[in-house]
Amino acid sequence: MRFSKMFIPTMREVPSEAEAISHKLMLRAGYVRQLASGLYIFLPLGWRVLNKINNILKEEMEAIGAQEISMPILHPAEIWQKTGRWYEIKDEMFRLKDRTDRDMCLGMTHEEIMTWLASKEIRSYRQLPQIWYQIQTKLRDEARPKSGVLRTREFIMKDSYSFDADEEGLEKSYKLHADAYYKIFNRCGLKFYQVESDPGMMGGATAHEFMAPSLAGEDEIIICNSCGYTANIEVAYSISSNIKDSEWEYEEVYTPQKRTVKEVSEFLNINPAYFIKSLLFMTNKGPVLVLIRGDQDLHEKKLTKIIGQFRTATKEEITSILGVEAGFIGPIGHNIRMIADSCLKNGTYITGANKIDYHIKGVKPDLHFKTEWHDLHIVKTGDLCPKCNTPIIIEKAIEIGNIFKLGTKYSVSLNAVFLDKNGQEKPVIMGSYGIGPARIAAAAIEQNHDADGIIWPKSIAPFDIEIIPININDNKTLDVVKMLYQGFIENDIDVLIDDRDERPGIKFKDADLIGIPVHIIIGEKNLKNNQIEIKDRRTKEIKRVSIENAISETIAFFQKIY
Repeated sequence: MRFSKMFIPTMREVPSEAEAISHKLMLRAGYVRQLASGLYIFLPLGWRVLNKINNILKEEMEAIGAQEISMPILHPAEIWQKTGRWYEIKDEMFRLKDRTDRDMCLGMTHEEIMTWLASKEIRSYRQLPQIWYQIQTKLRDEARPKSGVLRTREFIMKDSYSFDADEEGLEKSYKLHADAYYKIFNRCGLKFYQVESDPGMMGGATAHEFMAPSLAGEDEIIICNSCGYTANIEVAYSISSNIKDSEWEYEEVYTPQKRTVKEVSEFLNINPAYFIKSLLFMTNKGPVLVLIRGDQDLHEKKLTKIIGQFRTATKEEITSILGVEAGFIGPIGHNIRMIADSCLKNGTYITGANKIDYHIKGVKPDLHFKTEWHDLHIVKTGDLCPKCNTPIIIEKAIEIGNIFKLGTKYSVSLNAVFLDKNGQEKPVIMGSYGIGPARIAAAAIEQNHDADGIIWPKSIAPFDIEIIPININDNKTLDVVKMLYQGFIENDIDVLIDDRDERPGIKFKDADLIGIPVHIIIGEKNLKNNQIEIKDRRTKEIKRVSIENAISETIAFFQKIY
């Protein structure tokens, strides 16, 4: 392929609207262009990268027995209504009506449609298991599209779905996908972690995400380098750092107009970790008083799983239910449901006194109040691993894939049933598994770049080798280019020739910017010695080889690089 014949609109300036490194470099190197907020056009180089990724996805999916199909993007509303997600999902779903006034939507994901198909076609246990997959466009009306192709309103996704007769079969399908994902991401040259995650709107009991560490990531994951425990911070557990048990006597302390933990701790000159925050929430089943350590933050998703949907009580509700103003609430003496974070089990604390301008010092859980114990805090740096008590690490990461054990959530709603060996009708057991090809590309750039541009892992680079002739008007140079090009093509090597009549500096800058793994530089000075230069884009290592051995030497050089 000739550079002069390809559409590669490189840019010298950093686009002002871009923040993430991958966004800046994909724009500058001519891989994408933005049509509108959250909508991107993949230009020839970008599309070649996606195709390389998609080919890896197909190979690994089919290696586990998955069969490729293609589902519509436009869905009738009634299928989503049967599972309830038509009503649960709010503004993120694109909704419309067709010419007959029928409610329709654009697919965010395809659980409903895949299950509908299974309900029509699967009748017997003899037809199970099945794994169906597609690489398909999805649409989600993101409130805040950002970071280039990392958060968009339209995106391509590999989604696969497993259908099994029992939980044992689901476990096997789940492991098949997890193993395939390891192979996919390793082949794509990514550093990644498999972490425990929240099933969220997908439902089901178990879920894992595959996370690529990157400062551009919007998620945070915790990592224990000792025992290997990993989890999305949304579901992560930890042991809070210990505090020394004080020997305070139980007594009221005057704290005039000091309401927050920060205000009271500064007033008393005591670390916030020795305080209990008392928070009143309202649920459909009544008020709930929640206790959290003063240096911790409440994890609202964890609390929702315990008490259901809730809201913060108003000042009037606090006074009516607890008989005290906000800021002086304590856990002692109330006859409502009370839930406390497990890290409060041991120690002596300061709490509100349920009395204006006063707090109580010397409060001991289980002695002065009784409560339910649950993990409620957000994991933070300094906490210990819940499995081995080793300090954990928190990293930002990009979600590049996810796997869910759906169980019967969708099959029951859509009547996807089969007859088992005993002739009994049972719902199909399902799993759902997604990967974002564009997210893989962006994560690869985030993890593989330098000040000059992209450094593609060779498996997903748009080309394997770029040939850079310094003087395209020199006949000997052109003869060498043709010879090398033909030799690489015969060895199934993708080659880009920079045949532009440009200054060497421009060619070198563009080559570094677009990030093809190996550069072959053909200059008149080396040609006089019957040599060319091979350059590793990543390490900038340069090797001079004879023209006669150039093809074999370059292929060997290419095979050794990352």
